[in-house]
Amino acid sequence: MIANCQSCGMPLSKDENGGGTNLDGTLSGEFCSLCYKNGMFVDPDFTAVEMQKHCIQKLQQRGIPRLLAWFMTRGIPKLDRWNTSK
Repeated sequence: MIANCQSCGMPLSKDENGGGTNLDGTLSGEFCSLCYKNGMFVDPDFTAVEMQKHCIQKLQQRGIPRLLAWFMTRGIPKLDRWNTSK
């Protein structure tokens, strides 16, 4: 099983809902519930850079310093959702 959401990088173990949902209602083992619902991305038009900025803002709202938030999100462009070479 994948340890982190392949869209935002959040550890799936931290997802209150246990993960996003596929179209058939089953849990996704690849994406968190903040990024993926009913078989679709919540923000389908985001780029990897936009996702990184969004996550930095959300982390800052939770009291995490900007530099640490950036560090925590720097791997987003390498995640499966953003990997265009697949």
